[in-house]
Amino acid sequence: MAAKRAQTFDEQAERLALPSAALDGLIGYNLKRAYIHINADFRRTLEADDLPPRVFSTLSLVAENPGMKQTDVARLLGIERSGLVAIVDGLEARGLVERRPHPTDRRIQELQPTPEGQAVYRRALEAVAEHEVSFLSMLSDKEQETLLGLLRKIRQHLEDAG
Repeated sequence: MAAKRAQTFDEQAERLALPSAALDGLIGYNLKRAYIHINADFRRTLEADDLPPRVFSTLSLVAENPGMKQTDVARLLGIERSGLVAIVDGLEARGLVERRPHPTDRRIQELQPTPEGQAVYRRALEAVAEHEVSFLSMLSDKEQETLLGLLRKIRQHLEDAG
């Protein structure tokens, strides 16, 4: 009985691994499927530093733009302000960023990376670069440039539209 169940499971897995011709021809479907794999590996890559994608993105913006306003970080990442507050709370609790009042408007919070935050960011960025090299190794340098250019073009169009 167990052998029959295993065979049935293997047959189902093989059948489910084949997308329909219609799905396989859709850009959105292929982007999503690639994203699932890339995102899972990205999460594993930054697991040691406990930096999920949104946390890494937030730390990246702060590390490269010291003094950035929380509202600007939220807007750039497409995150609700309340969601960003939770992310910044976590980064602050870990000693990676500090909130500081804006020099002329105390209602505005600016974000500053700490020296530890800068160190964690540099280490994480190096790991992410290695992750991308590994994940994109089947593409030539020219193909990678083309892919990045097309994705930026799509992203910019969508951001401009909405």
